[in-house]
Amino acid sequence: MKQTIKQRIEDLRKVMAEEGVQAFIVPSTDPHMSEYVAPHWQAREWISGFTGSAGTVAVTTDKAGLWTDSRYFLQAAEQLEGTGIGLFKEMLPETPNIPAFLSKELQPGGTVGIDATVFSTREAEALTEELAGAGIGVKCMADPFARIWHDRPAMPEAPVMQYPLHYAGRSCADKLADIRQKMQESGVQVLLLSALDEIAWTLNLRGTDVHCNPVVVSYLVITGSEAHYFINPKKLSRETMEYLDDCSVTVHPYEDITGFLSRMQGLTVGLQPGQTNYALSMALSSTTCSVREMPSPVALLKAVRNELEIEGIRAAMQRDGVALVRFLMWLEQAVPQGGETEMSIDRKLHELRAAQPLYKGESFDTIAGYGAHGAIVHYEATPETDAPLLPRGFLLLDSGAQYLDGTTDITRTIALGPLTDDERLDYTLVLKGHIALASAVFPEGTRGAQLDVLARMPLWQHHANYLHGTGHGVGHFLNVHEGPQSIRMQENPVALLPGMVTSNEPGIYRAGCHGVRTENLLLTVPAGEGMFGRYLRFETLTLCPICTRGIITEMLTADEIAWLNSYHQMVYEKLSPGLNEEERNWLAQATRAI
Repeated sequence: MKQTIKQRIEDLRKVMAEEGVQAFIVPSTDPHMSEYVAPHWQAREWISGFTGSAGTVAVTTDKAGLWTDSRYFLQAAEQLEGTGIGLFKEMLPETPNIPAFLSKELQPGGTVGIDATVFSTREAEALTEELAGAGIGVKCMADPFARIWHDRPAMPEAPVMQYPLHYAGRSCADKLADIRQKMQESGVQVLLLSALDEIAWTLNLRGTDVHCNPVVVSYLVITGSEAHYFINPKKLSRETMEYLDDCSVTVHPYEDITGFLSRMQGLTVGLQPGQTNYALSMALSSTTCSVREMPSPVALLKAVRNELEIEGIRAAMQRDGVALVRFLMWLEQAVPQGGETEMSIDRKLHELRAAQPLYKGESFDTIAGYGAHGAIVHYEATPETDAPLLPRGFLLLDSGAQYLDGTTDITRTIALGPLTDDERLDYTLVLKGHIALASAVFPEGTRGAQLDVLARMPLWQHHANYLHGTGHGVGHFLNVHEGPQSIRMQENPVALLPGMVTSNEPGIYRAGCHGVRTENLLLTVPAGEGMFGRYLRFETLTLCPICTRGIITEMLTADEIAWLNSYHQMVYEKLSPGLNEEERNWLAQATRAI
C-alpha cells in the first residue's frame, strides 16, 4: 500500500506538470464543504492513505505533506509511515500553515493548483491572498483525480426518502416561509444553499449518500416565490417528485447549478462563503448580480429544535440508553471470560442498537479504544490494530446512532478492571469538567467560548488539556456534527439558544498510555428571569450510567457528588421501564449513589 501511495503521488505530479503548476492542494471535503463525504470525493484519503475525517494534503514537485488536527496526530503518524508524506500537526506553534509551507517551497512566479469545486470561497480567497504575498499564483484546475483515479467510486445514486412530518415537526412550506422571512430581513432576493444537512432539513428529505449521515448530494436555490432543487433525477421516485411539486420546488439536474447561477442577472444573492464552493462563486461573479456573503439563516433555524423534535430526541435517548445498558451489562460479563476485542464489542453494540425501534444505523463509526488506543482521539480499530480487551485499564467507547426521531452521540470511559493512580486521576478530572459544564447557568446571549473554560479548569489546574472542542451541535436524524453553535476555546459569535442540542465532552489523552472522555448531549433550556434579563441552563439528554469505578471520590465536591447521584437517579427512572428484572438490577447497581 505504501508503494501504491508513492505511485499515486507521482501520477498527480505528472498532471501538475501538464497543467503548469508546481504544487497541488487536496482537501478532505466535497463540493458542499461536508465534513464526511461520499466515496467519490475521498481523494485525500486515496492519495495519502490517511483515513481520518479531517486533513489536507499538499503536494509539490519533490515533497508532500498532510496537515491535520490533534484528534488524528497518532493515527496519521502511523498511516503515513513509509509513504513519503510528512505530518504537519495543526495548532502547534512550530507548524507552518499550508500557504507558509508553499511560500517557502516554491519560487516567486510559481503556481499552486486547486480544484475550485472542493475549495470553499473563503479558503480559496484566503489562499490566493496569502500566496500573492510571496509572488505565487493560484490556478483553478479541472479535478485531476478524474484522470488518475481509475477505479474511482461513482457519484451516489441511492433513492431519496421523504421525512415524515410527525418527526420533522414543521412542513417544508413552513420552513421555506421562515427562510424567506430571514432573506427579506437580510435584503437578499436569492439564497444559495450548499450544505447538505441544511437542504435535507429544509425539504424534509433524507438519504444515504454519505456514510452515517442521512443527507442527499444536491443544491437548493431559494427565491422570494420559487425553490430550485439540483439533484440527480434518478434519485427521486414519482411520489417524491409529486411531493416536491406540492411544495412548489422545481427539480433540475445536479450539474446544471453552475449554468443556473450564471443567469442571476441584477439580483442580490446571499451565500455563506465558508460553505459555498469557489466554482459557484466564480459563476456568480460572471453575472451582474450582487453577492452578499452572510451566515446561512438555515443553520440557526435548524439548530433550534421544535417541540416534536425535542420529544423525539428524548424518546430516541431512552431507546439508545436501553441498548447501552444491555451492552454494558454484557461487557462486564464478557471481558473476564476473554476473547473480546475492540472490533467484536463494536459488532455487539451495533446488534443491540439495531434491535431498537426506528433505528437507521450508526451516526458515526464507533470509536472503541482499549488502553493506549484510547489516546488516539478518533481511533477506529482495523484487523491489524484490533486489540483484545483485558480485565484491567480503560476502554474508551464513543458511539452513536441514527433513529428516525433523533441522533445520539455518547462517550463512556469504562474501567474493565484495576486502574493505575494516573488513570483514576485523569478520569476524575474529566468528570469534574463534564459536571461543571453540565451544571452551568448563564445569561441569555452567552456564547460557547465563554463556557468552555468550565470543562477545562479542573484539567488546567493539573497542567492537563485537550486540543479538540468541548461541544458541537448534533442534528435531528441528520449529521452528528453540526453548527452553528459550539463550545470550544476558539471564538464563535453564535449564542446558545433554548432548543439547541450540544455535546459536552472534555477529555485527557496520554499517548501510549490511556485516553479518557465522558460525553453527554445537552439541551439548552430556560432557567428563569434574573438580574439584567433571562437566564439559561442545560438539561442532560443522554441516558446511560457513568462508570464510577474510576472516580477518586474525595476529589469531588458535595455539589459534584449531588449532580452525579441525581443524574444516575434520572437514568434509572427513565430506563428501568424498558428493561427486564435482571437488567434493572444491574442498572440499580450501576447507578447507586456514591
